Amino acid sequence: MRKIYVAAHVYMILGLISGLYYRELTKAKDFTGDSQLGVVHTHILALGMLFFLIVLALEKLFTLTDGKLFNAFFWVYNAGLALTVGMMLLRGTMVVLGHQPGAALDGISGLGHITITLGLIFFFVNLGKRLPAKTEEATLSSDRTSS
Repeated sequence: MRKIYVAAHVYMILGLISGLYYRELTKAKDFTGDSQLGVVHTHILALGMLFFLIVLALEKLFTLTDGKLFNAFFWVYNAGLALTVGMMLLRGTMVVLGHQPGAALDGISGLGHITITLGLIFFFVNLGKRLPAKTEEATLSSDRTSS
């Protein structure tokens, strides 16, 4: 559980820092156009902090960390998110500084998205295996109504 909490906390810090970076860089360069830099903080906060807070709640209910795929999900998802956000930061910074980002950045970012998707597959397979069986759900449901 602690690992999930720490991940959410780190993403909260990174999300806030990236918002500050966006504001200060665009102000320093008098940049008023659009760049991916403007959405990096929301991606980090939503896909990082909020997602791992939800995983933390699900861990409390279903002990996800006991599943065989939890570590695969955790490291693959984090690697994909780091790669995707890193490319967004690089591309956005290049645009703000007046440089034209190349197609290679799009390809690397695509790999980040694919890696996030693989991590999500691991997450949902693991979650599905940790959910109680239907017979257990019926027993739990009948116990609640008879109380």
